[in-house]
Amino acid sequence: MIAGTDLLEALPVAVYTTDAEGRITFYNEAAAQFWGHRPTLGSDRWCGSWRLFWPDGRPLPHDECPMAVTLREGRPVRGVEAVAERPDGTRVPFMPYPTPLKDASGQVTGAINLLVDIGHHKTAEIESARLAAIVASSDDAIISKTLEGRITSWNAGATRIFGYEADEMIGAPILRIIPPELHEEEFEILAKLKRGERLDHFETIRVARDGRRLDISLTVSPLFDKAGHVIGTSKVARDITERKRSEELQRLLFDELNHRVKNTLATIQAIASQSLRRATSPGDFVQSFNGRVQALARAHDLLVRGKMTGADVAELVREQVVLGSPDGTRIVCSGPRLKLDAQAAVQLALVLHELATNARKYGALSVPTGQLSINWKMQMNGGRELFLEWQESGVPKVDAPTSHGFGTTLIQRTLETNGGQADMHYGAHGVVCEIRLHLPEQAALEFGERAALALVDDRPGVAEPAGLADLRGKRILLIEDEPLVAMDIEHELIAAGCQVIGPAGTITSASRLIADTPCDAALVDANLAGHPVDELAAALAAKGIPFAFATGYGRDGLPGAFQEKPILAKPFSSAQLLAMMTGLLGKGGQPPS
Repeated sequence: MIAGTDLLEALPVAVYTTDAEGRITFYNEAAAQFWGHRPTLGSDRWCGSWRLFWPDGRPLPHDECPMAVTLREGRPVRGVEAVAERPDGTRVPFMPYPTPLKDASGQVTGAINLLVDIGHHKTAEIESARLAAIVASSDDAIISKTLEGRITSWNAGATRIFGYEADEMIGAPILRIIPPELHEEEFEILAKLKRGERLDHFETIRVARDGRRLDISLTVSPLFDKAGHVIGTSKVARDITERKRSEELQRLLFDELNHRVKNTLATIQAIASQSLRRATSPGDFVQSFNGRVQALARAHDLLVRGKMTGADVAELVREQVVLGSPDGTRIVCSGPRLKLDAQAAVQLALVLHELATNARKYGALSVPTGQLSINWKMQMNGGRELFLEWQESGVPKVDAPTSHGFGTTLIQRTLETNGGQADMHYGAHGVVCEIRLHLPEQAALEFGERAALALVDDRPGVAEPAGLADLRGKRILLIEDEPLVAMDIEHELIAAGCQVIGPAGTITSASRLIADTPCDAALVDANLAGHPVDELAAALAAKGIPFAFATGYGRDGLPGAFQEKPILAKPFSSAQLLAMMTGLLGKGGQPPS
């Protein structure tokens, strides 16, 4: 037989006894470990804990602890929780089971107490509550099911995504939200789980209550019983339908961008080839080629402003004909608001550029008495078409050309591609061109409103001037990260007699040149390899160096503190470059005061 104290000593749980006055008379090793110290037998009272607290953190005096209540009232205390603090400061939640010990007459002679550490239960409760809160508040669908595919839990996220309420789905087969062609996928998932195999995250399709097919990102985890056997699965499903749509839209945009860029490059290549074949000299080629590329650039600026949906005829006329004219008062324009799609807008831009270039070289805009009238309207001739009349007057001795140049050929071929045509007439006082361009049914029209064209050039750039100041000997700092563009600018500035400092293609090299090298003016790319140039602009301003930005962006792309600085819009001509430098340095070639 094992003696009583030996039996208590052998127990793996904390046990101790007291006399009727609460003095501790015995405790086992488990109790000493629970308390974190060894109380003095015969003097320490009620409980061996260093300090006691209620579960809510309030201090619990030893003489009010469950053991003290048992001795005072002579009854067992059950269902009470407390927290014991050890000398090292750690706290242990526990549940005591104090029971009075009585003699034959029923007199209380002491008590015995069993202390049960419930810390792991509390941790489990907290974790369970935390997980429950996560599941309840999650935007993702969190669903559990049996290995037979029956749903056992369904959170609010699942209701939001799939449209079914929990009471409709718990107990129902998971196949209800899986499209028929993917049922085999679900069977394979269950088979893998039963075999204890791991399942990686994957994307699939599920069906909402209203029949919508949803793109879902799915994570499947096995559920185990205490013996480690798989008894079910937990699924976390995230609705990625919008993400998939965004990815598809992004892919389409990249494809469209690729298409447009290659088409533009092919157009430029063709313009270069055709301009070279028809040019009478290298200078003539450069001038005609640059003009046509700039016409393309201005058309694309309009398209970007219209979010690539198209451009208004009035704006095309303004950009390609009116702006840059030395005397805009000799140009009269009239027509309704009429929006062309992107392709038609670019093609009409090239046509208007060729007509305007010819008018400036040989036609109405080449003589002081010349006048130009541009009128357009929409006609319904078995379909919708734009009719634009270009009429020059005040030009003496107009003779029809004996052969067609590239400009005339470009006009005719461009319009024929869209089912249109151009009829050129060489009258006694100037050229008349009647343009017909087929319009798609979705062309946006605003009838009842006539186009009012501003004759002031408000583009972020400079018009080609009538004369340039002497720039010889001027030191120009060039900050540009595109090698070919930098080479071209450098060549033009050197040809004008300037001394070029740089070019600098990085923030570091540009900062060094600004700090160490004197210069009269600077031309700064608004973005260097993806980096803003705020610090460079600030450094130039601090040294009083006049500068302009060379950029394909608008003013919104400039450093915030310098958005009013002059802009040389890319692509630009040699004359526009030199005009900008003249403006920065003052008409006499000196820096402005």
